[in-house]
Amino acid sequence: MSDPKNLFAALFEPRRIALIGASADPAKTTSRPQRFLRKHGFTGEILPVNPSRGEILGEKAYKDLDAIPGDIDHAYILLNGAAAVTALADCARRSVKVASILAGGFADAGAAGASLQDELTRIVRETGIRLVGPNSIGTVSTDPAVALTANAAFAVDKLRTGRWAVVSQSGSLIGALLSRADARGIGFSRLISVGNEVDLAVGEISDLLVDDPRTDAILLFMETLRDGERLAHAARRAHAAGKPVIAYKLGRSSIGQELAKSHTGAIAGSDATFDAFCRRHGIARVAMFESLIDVPPLLVDRPPSRGSRVAVATTTGGGAAMVVDNMAVAGLDIAGPPRALVDWLKPLGIAAGDGKLVDLTLAGAKPEIVAGTIERLLADDANDAVIFVVGSSAQFNPELAVEPLLRFAKSTKPFAVALTPAADKSLALLTAAGVPAFRHPESCAEALALCLLRKPLQQVPALQEPSVAALGALEAGRVSGFDERRAADLFATLGVPMAKSMAVPDAKRIVAAVAEVGAPVVLKILSADIAHKTEAGGVALGLQDGQTAAIAAREMEKRVRAHAPQARLEGFLVQKMERGLAEVILGFRRDPLVGPTITVGLGGVLAEIYRDAATRLAPVGEAEARQMIDEVKGLATLRGYRNLPKGDVAALARTIAAFSNLAHKTFDGVAEAEINPLLVKREGESVVAVDGLVVLR
Repeated sequence: MSDPKNLFAALFEPRRIALIGASADPAKTTSRPQRFLRKHGFTGEILPVNPSRGEILGEKAYKDLDAIPGDIDHAYILLNGAAAVTALADCARRSVKVASILAGGFADAGAAGASLQDELTRIVRETGIRLVGPNSIGTVSTDPAVALTANAAFAVDKLRTGRWAVVSQSGSLIGALLSRADARGIGFSRLISVGNEVDLAVGEISDLLVDDPRTDAILLFMETLRDGERLAHAARRAHAAGKPVIAYKLGRSSIGQELAKSHTGAIAGSDATFDAFCRRHGIARVAMFESLIDVPPLLVDRPPSRGSRVAVATTTGGGAAMVVDNMAVAGLDIAGPPRALVDWLKPLGIAAGDGKLVDLTLAGAKPEIVAGTIERLLADDANDAVIFVVGSSAQFNPELAVEPLLRFAKSTKPFAVALTPAADKSLALLTAAGVPAFRHPESCAEALALCLLRKPLQQVPALQEPSVAALGALEAGRVSGFDERRAADLFATLGVPMAKSMAVPDAKRIVAAVAEVGAPVVLKILSADIAHKTEAGGVALGLQDGQTAAIAAREMEKRVRAHAPQARLEGFLVQKMERGLAEVILGFRRDPLVGPTITVGLGGVLAEIYRDAATRLAPVGEAEARQMIDEVKGLATLRGYRNLPKGDVAALARTIAAFSNLAHKTFDGVAEAEINPLLVKREGESVVAVDGLVVLR
C-alpha cells in the first residue's frame, strides 16, 4: 500500500476489521480485541474468523477469510507460529490492506522462530501487504474509537481522548504509560505496539503521525533502532510541523561495546550514538519513563527558548532545593528575583532578595501572594522560565497555592509547577487547566532543560567529494591492508595534518630513515594485522639517533612476534617525535544503528578509562566541531584554563570536520577509523596526527 493516507486509515481508522483466531472465551487473550473494540465504541464491522464457530460474542463468525464478503481494512491475526504465517499469506491473497500479528515466538525466540519470521518477511516483500508485528499487542485510536488490542490495560471503563500519539516497541509498556497518564487526566490520540518490526516500524509510523490532524506530539518507547533513516526523516518533518518527537530508549549500558575494534568505538558506545542521532534530527530524548508524559506540555507549540535562566518560587525550601539541584545538573541557570518583586514582598515580611529562591514559606501559602509572585516573575525579562514548587498545601489545601496558578496556563513564557507531596488532586487540576505539573524533581528538571536548551534544527553539513589522491589511498589500503602508513596516507588526503614519517622494510634501513626524518624519532611496527601497537610492544618513543633506533627495531620485532606470532609484519615506521599541549582521540565509526559517527575525546593510552568524549553523527561542520570540543572536559586546558597557554582550537575543529568526511559514500567500506593521539599545539601552530588506524568492513 503506497498511499500514506490509505495506510494511515487502515492502521488507525479501519471500518472493517477481521479477527483471525477470535475466541468467545472471555478468559482467553484472543477474545480481548473483540470485547475491547465494542467496549470502547467501535462502530464499524467486526469480522471474527474461526472455523468452528458461527457466532462469537454476538457477531457473525466466518470459517475463513474467503467467506468474508467485500474489502477488509485491517486483519488482526491472533494465531501462533506457522498458523500466523499462513494467515498472513491468506490476508495478502485477499488484498487485506494491513495485517497485525499478536503472537511472539518469531525472531525473539531463537533460530526456529527466526525462520518463521523470515517467511513473514518474504510474504511482505513478494505481495506488498503491510504488516505490524509480529509480537504486536495492538493498535488503538481514541477518535474515532478503535481499540484493536489484546492489552489487558484497555479493560478500563473509558479511554480518554488526547492529542499525543504513542509508538512503542514494547506492548506491555503501552499499558503502563496509559495507566500513568490516565491517573493524571491525560489521554492519547493513537497508541501502537510495533513488536518485531518485520515491515512497519517506528520511523514510518511516526512519519504517518506527522500528518495526523489529531496528533500534536509523538512519544516513542524504543528498545533499538531499526529504521533510522526513516525516523530521521519523520523527526525533521515533525519539527517543521511544530510537533515534538520525544523518545525514551533502553540501552544506556555498555553491552555490545566490546564489538568495536577502535578505542573510540568502545568510548562512544551505542547509547552515545543514539544521543547523537536524536540531537541531529531534533528528537527530545528523556531519561525517565514518566517524562514521556511530563515533557510534551513544555514542548508543544513552543519555539526554542532564548536562554536557560529559570526563576524559582516556592512554599517549601527543601522541595525547591531538590528541583534547583536537578536543574543545575541539567545545565540550567537559576535567575534571582527582580527588584519589583523584592519591593512588593518586603512589606509582607518576605525577604526575597537574600538568595535566588523566592521562598514564601514563612508567609504561608496565600493565594494573593502566590499569584502576585508568579505574575511578577513571568513579567521579568531577566529569566526565561518560571517554576513554582508547592509543599504540603498541594495535598491538603489546593485552593491556597495551586488554584491561584491555573490562570497562568496560557503564559507565553514557560511556566511549570512541581509538587513535593503526593497530591493527585492538584496534579489533575493543573493538568486539566493546561499547566505543566510534575511529581518528581528529576523529571521537572529534565523537561525544563529540553524546553530551554533546545537548539534550532540544523541542516546536515554537505560532504566534500573525495580527491583523486583519496581514492588512490583508499584503494591501496583495500589491496594491501591498512597499516599505519596507509592510514596516514588516507587521512592526509582528507586534510588531516600528519607527522613527518618514513616507512622502511627492515631494521637495516633505520639509520638512513632517521637521518631523513630528523631525530628525535618514534619507531613503530608496521602491520595491518595489529590494531593497537602499544599493547603489542610495537612502539618506541624519543629515540635520539639512528643507531639507537636500529637496535630498538630488532628488539621490537622480537616482542611483536612473541605477542602476535600470526601477524604479518611489513617493516617499521620512523616518525618525527612531536609534542603538543594536549592529546586528542579522534574517531570515525559506521554505527550499525545510526550510521556514520564522529567522536572527539581526551586521547592517549588512557582514553578508554577516562571516557571523556563527545559524539555526533557524521559529517559535522566546523561550528559543530567546536561544540564537541567544548563538551570534552579534559580539553578545557586548550581554552586557556587558569592562564595556561591556549591551544589551536580552530585547527582542531577544522581537522574534526575534515576527518568526518569519511561519512561520504565513497568510503563506505571503512567501518572504523581513528587518530590517537592527535596533538594540539599552541594557538596558531595547528595540530598533528601521530598515529592512525583504519578498519575495513
